[in-house]
Amino acid sequence: MNPLLRHILVLAFCLSIGSSYSQNFYKERISRDNILTLGIGPSFAYIDNGGQYRDYNFAIKPAFSIALTRKLNPMVELRTTTGVQWISSGGNPPIALRDKWYFNNASFTAKGPAYYFDIIPSFYLIPFSNHMNRSTVNLYGGAGLGVMHVVTEQTKSFSPEERPSKNSITTGYVPIRAGLSLRVGPYSDIAGEGTMLWTFTDNLDGNVGFNRFGDHLFQAQIVFRRYFVPKGMD
Repeated sequence: MNPLLRHILVLAFCLSIGSSYSQNFYKERISRDNILTLGIGPSFAYIDNGGQYRDYNFAIKPAFSIALTRKLNPMVELRTTTGVQWISSGGNPPIALRDKWYFNNASFTAKGPAYYFDIIPSFYLIPFSNHMNRSTVNLYGGAGLGVMHVVTEQTKSFSPEERPSKNSITTGYVPIRAGLSLRVGPYSDIAGEGTMLWTFTDNLDGNVGFNRFGDHLFQAQIVFRRYFVPKGMD
């Protein structure tokens, strides 16, 4: 091959590599401030007929969530989350408690889905301005406000012959959510996340006044977080 032609080809190749690198570098300078989060994990409901919590005798049910997050600055993001958690009564209540429930026309059993939607500001322990500069491990958490709709089938006894009645209730709640994230790629994180949904009611289960607090939901999820650029802006 002609030496001059060979040098021209080598120069052209180097320029193309440099141009591609420059374009990618410039592209990554634009921070990906939007995050899609998918979560799944075990959960339980703290309800009046839920079981013996001190003895760990209560039902564990699945919970799912999906969230969209907008990063506002290096420390703060605004997150909207929706999902579903299945709740169920459980345990083995003593006869004396069953008698109280019977005379108060309270539900012995309750099970069904709780659909929820909330918005919270969340804060990072280690701030970062660009998704490429985030730390390998980070802590985040926050609290906000939400609305929940619960649909349950309830019975007023433990008789297998009783036909359950369908009940529903809508209530507000305060979500308290925190997580520990691990960076697994330039645009992805895996996180362990804990959530408490502190509701404004004691009647999710058709049974009022027999636990110390109101009815509240708790979740532990493994979540996948993906940083993305909205379509049309990439």
